[in-house]
Amino acid sequence: MDERTLLQDAPLVVIDVDPALRVSGWNRRAEQTFKTSQEAALGRKLEELLPLHGAADKWTSLFENGAESRVWELRGAGDQPLLFEAWWQVDRGEDGSPRGARLFGHDATSRVTVERRAVLESAMLQAIKEHLDIALWAVDGQGTFLYQDGKGVRATGMQPHQFVGQNIFEAYREGGDLDGVRRALKGEAISALPAEVHGMHWQTWYIPMQENAADAAVVGITLDVTEARRSEIELRTKLELIERQQEVIRELSTPIIEVWDGVLTLPIIGLVDSVRTAEIMDNLLTSVATTRARYAILDLTGVEVVDTGTAGHLIGMIQAIRLLGAEGILTGIHPTIAQTIVALGVDLARVAVFAKLRDALKFCIVQMSQRKPTTTAAAAKK
Repeated sequence: MDERTLLQDAPLVVIDVDPALRVSGWNRRAEQTFKTSQEAALGRKLEELLPLHGAADKWTSLFENGAESRVWELRGAGDQPLLFEAWWQVDRGEDGSPRGARLFGHDATSRVTVERRAVLESAMLQAIKEHLDIALWAVDGQGTFLYQDGKGVRATGMQPHQFVGQNIFEAYREGGDLDGVRRALKGEAISALPAEVHGMHWQTWYIPMQENAADAAVVGITLDVTEARRSEIELRTKLELIERQQEVIRELSTPIIEVWDGVLTLPIIGLVDSVRTAEIMDNLLTSVATTRARYAILDLTGVEVVDTGTAGHLIGMIQAIRLLGAEGILTGIHPTIAQTIVALGVDLARVAVFAKLRDALKFCIVQMSQRKPTTTAAAAKK
């Protein structure tokens, strides 16, 4: 079998060109790879058959000194580049001028694309490790560290890969989410709640790996959430303080005062809505039952406006006080509140209403003083 027949059936693309880069040889693999027959290729310029994707690339570089192998980026179908990996030999005359060249190559699009993606992913991973507050680590099926690196590792004062070769269950037996590691080793992907380790707060994702992951059974991504955790604690502390302050304000704005034996007074100040009215009712009814008060005076002097729903609650409060065996009294009703009560059509004929708290207190004292002799006389007859 002669050389020409051997090259014609070679498993690689074989292309011969003359010094003008006209094709003089084109084997079957070239026909299959570039979808061009030998008859159509012979005699044509190489740049016509295989146009290069980059404007700066020229096939004339085949005859220049330097590299004799490279990946050529060709314009493929639909403007999708075809990556042609080639090696070439230049045939030169006695004076060193080129008499032709022979290229050997193959379609490396899939392999080079994968390699480039791997390089990109590696660069991205390196950037993530260097610039984000994370620790990346991996353990095998027994929990032995295979990898440990990242900005978060250095933030703890440790060196990259410091625990490599050690077992995670030994290294963190007194701290860390080892239960998450065990579950991940069984194939369960987990996002754990933040935990404190090395004096910092971390949130960890445990990712089970496939069998072909270079002996790694679990990969961990541990994010430093110390600042976020501190902010959360500070915010929660502030919210609790605000809630306590609001509770004190509510208590101060609706104090229940026993102004006389058996007489309670509730001065209401400020805006009164349905929610606040419900709280006032609960506190007042509890105080009436606890102190066994005979009278409960609701002083509305500090309230200028209430809506119809709130007015209804106030009247209901008077009725609830009566059910406990006491008498509810209203004082200091503002004209607008009076209009709202009238608009509701509420009958206040059985409710004691006074302009001032002093008048209501006098009424209560008089009523109780009138009842005492009667009670004493009744006791004497017995």
